[in-house]
Amino acid sequence: MTRLGMWGVLAALLVPFGLAAAPALTGTVVQSSVNMTAIIMFVIFVGATLGITYWASKRTRTASDFYTAGGGITGMQNGLAIAGDFMSAASFLGISGLVFASGYDGLIYSIGFLVGWPVIMFLMAEQIRNLGKFTFADVTSYRFGQTQIRTMAAISSLVVVAFYLIAQMVGAGKLIQLLFGLDYWIAVVSVGLLMMTYVIFGGMTATTWVQIIKAVLLLSGATFMAVAALAAFDFSPEEMFRQAVEVSPKGDAIMGPGSLVKDPINAISLGLALMFGTAGLPHILMRFFTVPNAKEARKSVFYATGFIGYFYILTFIIGFAAIVLLSQNPQFFKPEALAADGTVIKDQLITGLLGGTNMVAINLAEAVGGNLFLGFISAVAFATILAVVAGLTLAGASAISHDLYANVIARGRSNETTEIRVSRIATLCLGVLAIGLGIAFETQNVAFMVGLAFAIAASANFPVLVASIFWGKMTTRGAMIGGFAGLFSAVGLTIVSKAVWGDVLGFTAVNAEGVAVPVGLIPLDNPAIISIPIAFFCIWFFSILDNSERAKIDRAAYAAQRIRCETGIGAEGAASH
Repeated sequence: MTRLGMWGVLAALLVPFGLAAAPALTGTVVQSSVNMTAIIMFVIFVGATLGITYWASKRTRTASDFYTAGGGITGMQNGLAIAGDFMSAASFLGISGLVFASGYDGLIYSIGFLVGWPVIMFLMAEQIRNLGKFTFADVTSYRFGQTQIRTMAAISSLVVVAFYLIAQMVGAGKLIQLLFGLDYWIAVVSVGLLMMTYVIFGGMTATTWVQIIKAVLLLSGATFMAVAALAAFDFSPEEMFRQAVEVSPKGDAIMGPGSLVKDPINAISLGLALMFGTAGLPHILMRFFTVPNAKEARKSVFYATGFIGYFYILTFIIGFAAIVLLSQNPQFFKPEALAADGTVIKDQLITGLLGGTNMVAINLAEAVGGNLFLGFISAVAFATILAVVAGLTLAGASAISHDLYANVIARGRSNETTEIRVSRIATLCLGVLAIGLGIAFETQNVAFMVGLAFAIAASANFPVLVASIFWGKMTTRGAMIGGFAGLFSAVGLTIVSKAVWGDVLGFTAVNAEGVAVPVGLIPLDNPAIISIPIAFFCIWFFSILDNSERAKIDRAAYAAQRIRCETGIGAEGAASH
């Protein structure tokens, strides 16, 4: 694959996640050659996963099979699947690029993503498994009015899924366009059809194994790259850090904080969104129902935390090693970044890299493993996106069929056959919508979308979920108003932030130099520091003021919920707990 082609891959993958500054995606991609290794590996992956889908379709007969793989996934398998669902191509490529450019500070995203998992493991995993059945709305609506809470939970889930899907479809479409030389719309349609095939025919069983395969591939690729890079330093991290300090134009500054995030308020807001957003993502929470009992749910998070933590350690090594190793390979830099003798100019190490810092992991893959490993990493990037898309689609379809149709529209009177049929129709509709939005947003900078998804999950889902489990005085009214307050405040504050108000809607202001620059109505890039407290306050305030008959029922039901929550008595799989 050409340098320009790989640059396009990275632009497609990283812009949607907001992990690196990048221009809007353009609709024109130059394709002068293809990476046959990547194509062969891609075909092998697709063939294997379609085979798994056929096998899974034979085992998917009941609603439990479709939504939760019959609860037959082990803790270890589910931990790998959660890791596969959570570890993104942007994490791999974006975080390693941030470490390359900013050193120690580049870990802010990986720490933010990772610290949410102990919260889930120690605070929520067993309780969610004991109270729920198919979706996290089962938990939040356990003792409250079904219609109100499930409607709110389904709406917030679908908003999170929609923003995630747009970003993933744009990235996947660009990647396939580059690998095969297809038109963008054909690439997006192809990805959408694959995703719908996995979910419609294989349900959670097929989705789970796609995620497991992807996790193994990504961890294997990152491990090989990190080990091969460390070998250049005789496996001495100390030597790697010493040489990185010598080579980097920032010198000793790369070994300390402060070079990437200088505004503490924005840093805290971002950290809150990443940490609590993780604990409110519907496609992640749904995975706790695929295991037989609460003990296995806790094991799932334990294994997932280990895999994800290990993965982020690898990105840290890759980023620091790349500072030294890429500086020794002038072919990865622009001509103007090279001195007369062909060596890389120190001050041009970061700004002169072909494709920018987003290219760090890709360039390092070629540097340590040649074209074969470069092709493998390209195929893994596609597998990563496809696994996430399948999980998101299943979560969205479940919100429509199980929460909205079965429990709100049919009021619990639907049968399993009808519910599965509705879920498959919902998957088809979500797939068509994702394809349409992916094509419509091709040329847009969608950097804010995943950040907004995390902010909404942290502001609308997480407060309601935690309060429903641990606060006995919470009422249906408080949950409804608090959940919608978190949802609308997160969306509204994001719209008036610079990422949307300035960069997307085009509002500008003239700075001190007389230059028009994009601006927002608020100084925050991420709304979580405001929207999360708003949600919790509304839950508390409107619950304590609620003296309705429904509120009395809600509070009286808490004792029975607490027993099931802590012991698993009455939960599916309780006998094996």
